Amino acid sequence: MSVRLFQSAFLERLTFMPMRWFLLAWIIVLGMVLSRCVGLHPARCATLAFGGLALWTLTEYAAHRHLFHLHLSSGMGRRLVYLIHGNHHADPGDRMRNMMPLIVTLPLSAMIWSGFVALAGRDGNAVFLGFALGYFLYDLTHYAAHQWRSGNKMLEALRRHHLRHHYGVPDANFAITAIFWDRVFGTQAPRRRR
Repeated sequence: MSVRLFQSAFLERLTFMPMRWFLLAWIIVLGMVLSRCVGLHPARCATLAFGGLALWTLTEYAAHRHLFHLHLSSGMGRRLVYLIHGNHHADPGDRMRNMMPLIVTLPLSAMIWSGFVALAGRDGNAVFLGFALGYFLYDLTHYAAHQWRSGNKMLEALRRHHLRHHYGVPDANFAITAIFWDRVFGTQAPRRRR
Protein backbone atom coordinates (compact mmCIF):
# COMPACT_ATOMS: atom_id res chain seq x y z
CA MET A 1 0.00 0.00 0.00
CA SER A 2 1.31 3.43 -0.94
CA VAL A 3 2.12 6.11 1.57
CA ARG A 4 -0.80 8.53 1.53
CA LEU A 5 0.25 12.08 0.56
CA PHE A 6 -3.08 13.90 0.23
CA GLN A 7 -6.56 13.53 1.72
CA SER A 8 -8.06 14.32 -1.67
CA ALA A 9 -8.37 11.18 -3.81
CA PHE A 10 -7.94 13.32 -6.94
CA LEU A 11 -4.65 14.84 -5.76
CA GLU A 12 -3.47 11.46 -4.55
CA ARG A 13 -4.01 9.92 -8.01
CA LEU A 14 -1.91 12.69 -9.55
CA THR A 15 1.09 11.50 -7.52
CA PHE A 16 1.07 8.02 -9.06
CA MET A 17 3.17 7.21 -12.14
CA PRO A 18 2.23 3.95 -13.87
CA MET A 19 4.92 2.67 -16.23
CA ARG A 20 2.61 2.62 -19.27
CA TRP A 21 1.79 6.33 -18.87
CA PHE A 22 5.43 7.19 -18.30
CA LEU A 23 6.49 5.36 -21.48
CA LEU A 24 3.70 6.81 -23.59
CA ALA A 25 4.24 10.40 -22.44
CA TRP A 26 8.02 10.37 -22.72
CA ILE A 27 8.13 8.63 -26.10
CA ILE A 28 5.79 11.37 -27.36
CA VAL A 29 7.94 14.11 -25.78
CA LEU A 30 11.17 12.66 -27.20
CA GLY A 31 9.53 12.34 -30.62
CA MET A 32 8.37 15.98 -30.50
CA VAL A 33 11.83 17.18 -29.52
CA LEU A 34 13.51 15.05 -32.19
CA SER A 35 11.13 16.49 -34.82
CA ARG A 36 12.33 20.00 -33.83
CA CYS A 37 15.90 18.90 -34.58
CA VAL A 38 15.13 18.22 -38.25
CA GLY A 39 17.34 20.47 -40.34
CA LEU A 40 20.29 20.39 -37.96
CA HIS A 41 23.31 18.57 -39.32
CA PRO A 42 23.22 15.06 -37.76
CA ALA A 43 26.75 15.36 -36.32
CA ARG A 44 25.91 18.73 -34.76
CA CYS A 45 22.65 17.36 -33.39
CA ALA A 46 24.43 14.32 -31.91
CA THR A 47 27.17 16.47 -30.34
CA LEU A 48 24.66 18.89 -28.79
CA ALA A 49 22.47 16.01 -27.59
CA PHE A 50 25.50 14.36 -25.98
CA GLY A 51 26.17 17.66 -24.19
CA GLY A 52 22.56 17.72 -22.99
CA LEU A 53 22.89 14.14 -21.76
CA ALA A 54 26.06 15.02 -19.85
CA LEU A 55 24.29 18.05 -18.36
CA TRP A 56 21.43 15.79 -17.30
CA THR A 57 23.77 13.47 -15.36
CA LEU A 58 25.07 16.40 -13.32
CA THR A 59 21.53 17.75 -12.83
CA GLU A 60 20.35 14.31 -11.65
CA TYR A 61 23.11 14.14 -9.06
CA ALA A 62 22.71 17.74 -7.85
CA ALA A 63 18.91 17.56 -7.59
CA HIS A 64 19.00 14.32 -5.64
CA ARG A 65 21.74 15.46 -3.30
CA HIS A 66 20.82 19.11 -2.75
CA LEU A 67 17.06 19.35 -3.38
CA PHE A 68 15.58 15.93 -2.66
CA HIS A 69 17.60 15.60 0.58
CA LEU A 70 17.31 19.21 1.66
CA HIS A 71 17.18 19.55 5.45
CA LEU A 72 14.65 22.27 6.28
CA SER A 73 13.64 23.30 9.78
CA SER A 74 10.10 24.55 9.18
CA GLY A 75 7.18 22.15 9.18
CA MET A 76 6.08 23.37 5.76
CA GLY A 77 9.59 22.94 4.37
CA ARG A 78 9.86 19.40 5.73
CA ARG A 79 6.43 18.59 4.25
CA LEU A 80 7.54 19.89 0.84
CA VAL A 81 10.70 17.74 0.89
CA TYR A 82 8.59 14.77 1.97
CA LEU A 83 6.19 15.34 -0.96
CA ILE A 84 9.06 15.70 -3.43
CA HIS A 85 11.15 12.75 -2.28
CA GLY A 86 10.80 11.75 1.35
CA ASN A 87 7.78 9.59 0.63
CA HIS A 88 9.97 7.52 -1.69
CA HIS A 89 12.33 6.81 1.21
CA ALA A 90 9.35 5.93 3.42
CA ASP A 91 8.26 3.29 0.87
CA PRO A 92 11.06 2.67 -1.68
CA GLY A 93 9.31 -0.38 -3.13
CA ASP A 94 6.16 1.51 -4.19
CA ARG A 95 6.07 0.86 -7.94
CA MET A 96 3.61 3.73 -8.45
CA ARG A 97 6.03 6.27 -6.94
CA ASN A 98 9.40 5.11 -8.22
CA MET A 99 9.18 7.73 -10.97
CA MET A 100 8.27 11.41 -10.76
CA PRO A 101 4.63 11.99 -11.82
CA LEU A 102 3.78 13.66 -15.12
CA ILE A 103 2.03 16.52 -13.29
CA VAL A 104 5.53 17.57 -12.21
CA THR A 105 7.82 16.45 -15.03
CA LEU A 106 5.89 17.67 -18.07
CA PRO A 107 5.54 21.35 -17.01
CA LEU A 108 9.09 21.40 -15.66
CA SER A 109 10.41 19.88 -18.88
CA ALA A 110 8.51 22.42 -20.97
CA MET A 111 10.18 25.23 -19.00
CA ILE A 112 13.64 23.67 -19.36
CA TRP A 113 13.13 23.06 -23.08
CA SER A 114 11.98 26.66 -23.55
CA GLY A 115 15.02 27.86 -21.62
CA PHE A 116 17.44 25.87 -23.80
CA VAL A 117 15.80 27.25 -26.96
CA ALA A 118 15.85 30.80 -25.55
CA LEU A 119 19.58 30.46 -24.80
CA ALA A 120 20.73 28.53 -27.88
CA GLY A 121 18.06 28.95 -30.56
CA ARG A 122 17.43 25.85 -32.70
CA ASP A 123 20.47 24.17 -31.15
CA GLY A 124 18.61 24.24 -27.83
CA ASN A 125 16.26 21.57 -29.19
CA ALA A 126 19.17 19.16 -29.65
CA VAL A 127 20.58 19.98 -26.20
CA PHE A 128 17.16 19.31 -24.69
CA LEU A 129 16.88 16.07 -26.68
CA GLY A 130 19.93 14.74 -24.85
CA PHE A 131 18.77 16.16 -21.51
CA ALA A 132 15.29 14.61 -21.89
CA LEU A 133 16.74 11.30 -23.05
CA GLY A 134 18.94 11.35 -19.94
CA TYR A 135 15.89 11.94 -17.77
CA PHE A 136 14.00 9.12 -19.51
CA LEU A 137 16.88 6.68 -18.98
CA TYR A 138 17.34 7.85 -15.39
CA ASP A 139 13.71 7.20 -14.46
CA LEU A 140 13.76 3.79 -16.16
CA THR A 141 16.99 2.92 -14.34
CA HIS A 142 15.60 4.14 -11.03
CA TYR A 143 12.41 2.13 -11.49
CA ALA A 144 14.44 -0.95 -12.44
CA ALA A 145 16.70 -0.54 -9.40
CA HIS A 146 13.66 -0.86 -7.15
CA GLN A 147 11.51 -3.29 -9.10
CA TRP A 148 13.61 -5.62 -11.26
CA ARG A 149 16.59 -7.93 -10.89
CA SER A 150 18.79 -8.12 -13.95
CA GLY A 151 21.50 -10.45 -15.14
CA ASN A 152 23.23 -7.43 -16.70
CA LYS A 153 26.37 -6.57 -14.68
CA MET A 154 26.17 -2.82 -15.32
CA LEU A 155 22.50 -2.61 -14.32
CA GLU A 156 23.13 -4.70 -11.21
CA ALA A 157 26.02 -2.39 -10.24
CA LEU A 158 23.72 0.64 -10.61
CA ARG A 159 21.04 -1.16 -8.60
CA ARG A 160 23.44 -2.04 -5.75
CA HIS A 161 24.79 1.52 -5.71
CA HIS A 162 21.31 3.02 -5.41
CA LEU A 163 19.94 0.52 -2.92
CA ARG A 164 22.88 1.27 -0.60
CA HIS A 165 21.52 4.83 -0.56
CA HIS A 166 18.10 3.56 0.55
CA TYR A 167 19.05 0.72 2.86
CA GLY A 168 22.30 1.74 4.43
CA VAL A 169 23.78 5.17 3.76
CA PRO A 170 21.08 7.77 2.93
CA ASP A 171 23.65 10.59 2.88
CA ALA A 172 25.70 8.93 0.12
CA ASN A 173 25.28 7.39 -3.34
CA PHE A 174 23.09 10.16 -4.76
CA ALA A 175 23.74 9.39 -8.43
CA ILE A 176 21.48 6.87 -10.13
CA THR A 177 22.76 6.53 -13.71
CA ALA A 178 26.14 8.30 -13.65
CA ILE A 179 27.57 6.96 -10.40
CA PHE A 180 31.00 8.45 -11.13
CA TRP A 181 29.62 11.78 -9.80
CA ASP A 182 29.56 10.26 -6.31
CA ARG A 183 33.29 9.57 -6.65
CA VAL A 184 33.96 13.05 -8.07
CA PHE A 185 32.10 14.80 -5.23
CA GLY A 186 33.15 12.42 -2.45
CA THR A 187 29.67 11.08 -1.69
CA GLN A 188 30.22 7.44 -2.60
CA ALA A 189 29.43 5.11 0.30
CA PRO A 190 32.42 3.12 1.47
CA ARG A 191 32.49 -0.43 0.17
CA ARG A 192 31.19 -3.07 2.54
CA ARG A 193 33.68 -5.56 3.88
CA ARG A 194 32.79 -9.14 3.00
